[in-house]
Parts: sequence; structure tokens; C-alpha cells
Amino acid sequence: KIFFWQKRLFYGLRIRHKLIIETVLALIIAWWLFSDLKIDIINISFFGVYHLGWFYIPLAAFIIVAFANAVNITDGLDGLATGVLMISLISFWVISRSILDVPTSIFISAWLGGLIAFLYFNIRPARLFLGDSGALSFGATFAVIGLVLGKAFTLSIVGGIFVIEIFTSLVQLLGKRFLHRKIFPVAPLHLWLQARGWEESKIVMRFWLISILFAFFGLMISFLK
Repeated sequence: KIFFWQKRLFYGLRIRHKLIIETVLALIIAWWLFSDLKIDIINISFFGVYHLGWFYIPLAAFIIVAFANAVNITDGLDGLATGVLMISLISFWVISRSILDVPTSIFISAWLGGLIAFLYFNIRPARLFLGDSGALSFGATFAVIGLVLGKAFTLSIVGGIFVIEIFTSLVQLLGKRFLHRKIFPVAPLHLWLQARGWEESKIVMRFWLISILFAFFGLMISFLK
């Protein structure tokens, strides 16, 4: 029993230290976006472009940390996170080309090329894995691309699968913390579907299809005035 509580305490401290490090790094990136690149805008479809000033820094840091962990949580089945990320990046490539942001579009193109090669070995049965370092960095970079393009709102739509995955995990954690019970039998969503008897390949393919729908919807919203 003592060992169990020691292990639980160590795990809790490790999670806190991890979040602190992520937050510090995200704040540094957000400060760089704000001070050097002079980015402080968020474009919300139907409402317009908003200049947030200094408030942009904590908001951008929150988005970076959230998507870094969202991609990491999604990376639980072979090919799941990588495939969804590729689909989402294609949407941002289209957006970057439409506004003639050549450096961003070139970066996304190079990243997509690497992801295609990686996905070849990551689909079931996976021979290569992202791991925490890969998933966290990919998620953070994905968020930064959305922020650089001024499409933080579109980011949450195009990356809808990531949002759903981290939301179900958050609901589960809050249920355990405040209600002292599980809201779902298991979280995040892909694990819950797997527990219900869905095959791994079926979950991955369905999530890819849903991600394509999110991508098209995000593009449609992004181009509407």
C-alpha cells in the first residue's frame, strides 16, 4: 500500500514537472511570436480579426500546450495521430498558399513529406513510433503553424479529432478529481471504442475519415468572410 502511494505521488510530480516545462517553453515561443514576428491577431470567421495585444502571449501558450498534449494523447494506436496530423496539415497548406505565405507552405510541404515516409512504417503493425518527444513536439509545431497563420479558431476545427481526444481525457480526470468516479469506462475516446470491441484498424480509419470532414469544414469556415 505504501509503495502504491509512493508510485502515485511520483507520477503526480512527474506530470506537474512536465506541464511546468511545457508551459515555460510555450510562453517563450508565444513571446517570440508576439515580439519578433509581431503577431497578436486571431481571425474568427464571421466576426473578424482581433488584435489581442499582450493577452496574445498567455492565449498562444495555452493553445501550444493544449495541442502538444492533445496529439500526444491521440498517439495511442498505430497510425492514428500521424494520419490525423497529415490531414490537418494539408488544410493549413491550402490556407498558407491562399494567402501567399510561401515560407509556411514550404515548411508544411517538407513536414508532410517526412510524415508520409514515417506513416509508411507507423501504420499497423507499426515499426516506428512517435513516442512522447515526437508527439509533443509535433503537436506544439502544429499549434504554432495555426498561430502564425492567424487561424487559432480554425485550428480547433481542423484539429477537431485532437480536441475531442483531449476533451474526453479532461472530462475523465475532472470526474475522478471532483466526483470521485469515472465518467467513461476508459479514456480517451479511441481507447473507449477499443474497449467496446472496435478493431484498431477500424478506429484509425474512422478517425481519419472524420478528420477529413473536420478539415473540409475548417477550410470552408476559414474562407468565409
